[in-house]
Amino acid sequence: MAASRPRPRLRRVALAGGAALVAVLLAACTASGQPQPTMAAGASPGISASASVPLETSQTSTKSPVYWLGRARNGVYLYREFRDAPGSDNAVAKALRLMMSAKPLDPNLFSPWQSPKKLAASISGTNVITVDVSSDAFNSSVDEQTAQLAVQQLVYTASAAAASAGVIDSDQPVQVMLLVDGRTDQLAFNRVQLGQLMQRDPAMVAPMWIIDPQAGTSSPHGQLTADGRTTTPGSVVYWQISRADIKTDKAPVVTSGHTTSVPSGQNQGQYRFSVALPPGKYVLRVFPSDPGAGDPTALAWDSKDFTVTR
Repeated sequence: MAASRPRPRLRRVALAGGAALVAVLLAACTASGQPQPTMAAGASPGISASASVPLETSQTSTKSPVYWLGRARNGVYLYREFRDAPGSDNAVAKALRLMMSAKPLDPNLFSPWQSPKKLAASISGTNVITVDVSSDAFNSSVDEQTAQLAVQQLVYTASAAAASAGVIDSDQPVQVMLLVDGRTDQLAFNRVQLGQLMQRDPAMVAPMWIIDPQAGTSSPHGQLTADGRTTTPGSVVYWQISRADIKTDKAPVVTSGHTTSVPSGQNQGQYRFSVALPPGKYVLRVFPSDPGAGDPTALAWDSKDFTVTR
């Protein structure tokens, strides 16, 4: 985490007007006793509630962090990509517009959100991010669990973008209020009751994911440096690299190994390793335990296709 900083003054940043409206609504929500932060229901089984999901830092990337939904192992979880975010909107609005309008780089990921006509974001000095979005953003028919994940997708993306841009105090809890057309009493996707401050639910994020390489990218000169994140700092991460351009029922593993994620400090949960590879197309998979001779696609928490060039 970043070094402790004085609590920032009130900041408001907004899209397409609406900043005053958001500020008034936020004041109305907090003036007579601030609502207690809540975590979305419907958490996937088998994930410890004490798992660590550290906030992104302002040194993480110059690109916008965006979370998506992805199926892996025994359920659907949140995964993160870093994306170019053109335009003059503030950092939170940029990331949320990407989340609601763009497609993930990884074809295995998806988002139930629709591109909204209106979107505004504001940040207060008490680390509260308020997002006001038009109702057309919810024009998807989803089940209860997917709706819960989608709301957390917004919470994760908004807080990640604010932390990465350095506009919140990363040493303090971050809370998100989601409004629909300026109202607090709406249902997201006709499933999830809004109107309460929300925090990141650690049960919703994938316990292990790959940050680099991103799907479809190229690694030059035969050298791959991979890094990622696990929500259990100090845990062992097993990895395998297979050829993606060999058309067989089960592509052979080119190389494999394991590493330990950083147990504590600013980079807690991060893992990194490097390997030399000849030119070709590959897939990298990461696992919580040694996959051995089993089917890697059934055990991997995350996978990414990439190319090594000459």
